[in-house]
Amino acid sequence: MDVPVVVVGGGIVGLATARALTCRFATAVTVVEAEPTIAAHQTGHNSGVAHSGLYYKPGSSKARMCVEGRAALQRYCEEHGVGYEACGKLVLATREDQLARLDELEARGRANGLCGLIRLSRDNIAEHEPNARGLAALLVPETGIVDYRGLAKAFQEEVGERGGRVLTGARVTAVSRRFGKIVLETTAGDVSCLGLVGCAGLQADRLARLCGVEPGVAIVPFRGEYYELVPERRGLVRNLIYPVPDPAFPFLGVHFTRKLSGGVEAGPNAVLALAREGYRRTSFSARDAWDIARTPGFWSFARRHASTGWMEVVRSFSKRRFAAALSELVPDITERDLVPGGAGVRAQAMDRAGRLVDDFHVVEDEQMVHVLNAPSPAATASIRIGDWIANRVAERLSLTALQAS
Repeated sequence: MDVPVVVVGGGIVGLATARALTCRFATAVTVVEAEPTIAAHQTGHNSGVAHSGLYYKPGSSKARMCVEGRAALQRYCEEHGVGYEACGKLVLATREDQLARLDELEARGRANGLCGLIRLSRDNIAEHEPNARGLAALLVPETGIVDYRGLAKAFQEEVGERGGRVLTGARVTAVSRRFGKIVLETTAGDVSCLGLVGCAGLQADRLARLCGVEPGVAIVPFRGEYYELVPERRGLVRNLIYPVPDPAFPFLGVHFTRKLSGGVEAGPNAVLALAREGYRRTSFSARDAWDIARTPGFWSFARRHASTGWMEVVRSFSKRRFAAALSELVPDITERDLVPGGAGVRAQAMDRAGRLVDDFHVVEDEQMVHVLNAPSPAATASIRIGDWIANRVAERLSLTALQAS
């Protein structure tokens, strides 16, 4: 099969990129996805939140793409019948030492263009979340909840309508260059192309190396585990309740998320995953574990976060500890209110110094663009990211070349 551009990865970023390419160039694009279905990993296991842009450093790629992408996402969902609700969320300060950080979040949000932020006193919190308790809070109306699987399906359908195709069950096993083209050997047959876009998520660094491109980072997987509130206790949470993030830990902390289906998720924690695609506590891959152990900088990272990391592991195995963390936000929560939910694995890029890469990280060569780190809010910003990557491809491959193929 000979096509102009191949996108490797059928998650939401890969499909958004394929959609942008078909819209921009009116040419055939093929998405190759290793799994039998699209959205099988990060897209299909995330919390379903459309982020507002509150957390990100003003001027950063994440901040800009999140704010622009959320607006585009909401419009797209409305136009294509994808589930979306702008329900808002509460960011709750429960300790004195969190108040200054709440001030900083408010300042960041306003700098990023959020115009609906409302600072709440202790007495006002109950007007929005009657069962939440805190010293102060920030109401963020521009946060929403969305059906990301449905969004991915809509992208897939649009790619097909514009002459592209999505091949599932097509795991890339080898990549070579022949006569100016890139040839991918996959489990569904060979595909050749003029340009390749790598959006392989949990396998992004491996795909880059398979293509002869040095990624500059390593993917270190972190598993996030959720509980759900039992049906009779879902009324404890109206919408979304988040803590003020701890700057010493690179993740947001456990929180409550109302789902479009009516359920309420509680979590996630963040524990090192010993399998890139392992969603159970017992999941283990010798290859993945070995890659983590020999990642430059990993042991330095582990030492810096040993105490917090250990508490996350304890909380993974202790429902009582998990419930205790949640009760800091909603005091009435007990172990009896929680039943096991799902889990997701985050593809986190780590640099050689053991720092978690906090922004989008893309590596390019003459005919390729590889997305090596697409952290939250990648799903929220997927339409905007897809457009951006399409622009990068346009600079690598001329419009004339694409049309001639």
